[in-house]
Amino acid sequence: MKAHPPNRAGIVAIAIVAAILAVFIVLPLLSVAIEALAAGTHALGDVYREPSVVSAIGLSVAVTLVAVSVNAAFGLLAGWTIAKYRFPGKALLVTVIDAPLTVSPVIAGLAVLSTLGTRTPAGAWLAEHGVRIAFAPAGIALATMLVTFPYVARAVIAQMALQGREYEEAAIGLGASAWGTFWRVTFPASRASFLNGLLLCNARAIGEFGAVSVVSGSVRGVTETVPLHIADYYNEANGPAAFGLAAGLALVAIVLALAARAVARRDALPKGRPA
Repeated sequence: MKAHPPNRAGIVAIAIVAAILAVFIVLPLLSVAIEALAAGTHALGDVYREPSVVSAIGLSVAVTLVAVSVNAAFGLLAGWTIAKYRFPGKALLVTVIDAPLTVSPVIAGLAVLSTLGTRTPAGAWLAEHGVRIAFAPAGIALATMLVTFPYVARAVIAQMALQGREYEEAAIGLGASAWGTFWRVTFPASRASFLNGLLLCNARAIGEFGAVSVVSGSVRGVTETVPLHIADYYNEANGPAAFGLAAGLALVAIVLALAARAVARRDALPKGRPA
């Protein structure tokens, strides 16, 4: 259905939405950018050259890559099985997938410690074999995966459910394998939703604070991610450094959003038309 020009009520609604976005999103982001540049670009560059900041950025990138990779694979598999098949316990499975969206990230962090901390049987056994979960990068990655794994799955489930099974059944009837049908028929039709889910997962992973603060121990240069380092700088009254790192996180999120929007828009174009 095509959109039509707004009437008087539509203009009022658009103005209200724009005002809310300006107050709650645009102005705060602008204030962060202004504070980050208050001491000058040279000082901002010095912040990103500090060894502790370089370490925090490296850890955040590594954790995000692990979490997004695992959740991308899980989301595709979950979306395919839940949207395309009927099986006992399906509703319960969807509820479990949604659980991290309703549970506090702090609880998620505590759940990791209570399951795989060094005082638990499983955690003690892993520590004896050289694998440390609590207060280590592995625990940070696990906690981040726990709080972010619904995003890709929910996006893919919704889109694949709308597709139906007609094209897949036709492909299988023509001799295509199940995996071949998935990669050539099912996934291409869900690509935009998959990318949007990746965006949400990426943004949440790189900016996660609550769960990571519980399991990391916040050891500077070792287990501090960028959000934890921002909090440390702010608590130390180092405003320029805190706002500088915060502006960097915001810029990454904006770039990812624009890229995902461009890809989704291109994917929605009719075939054969120029992008």
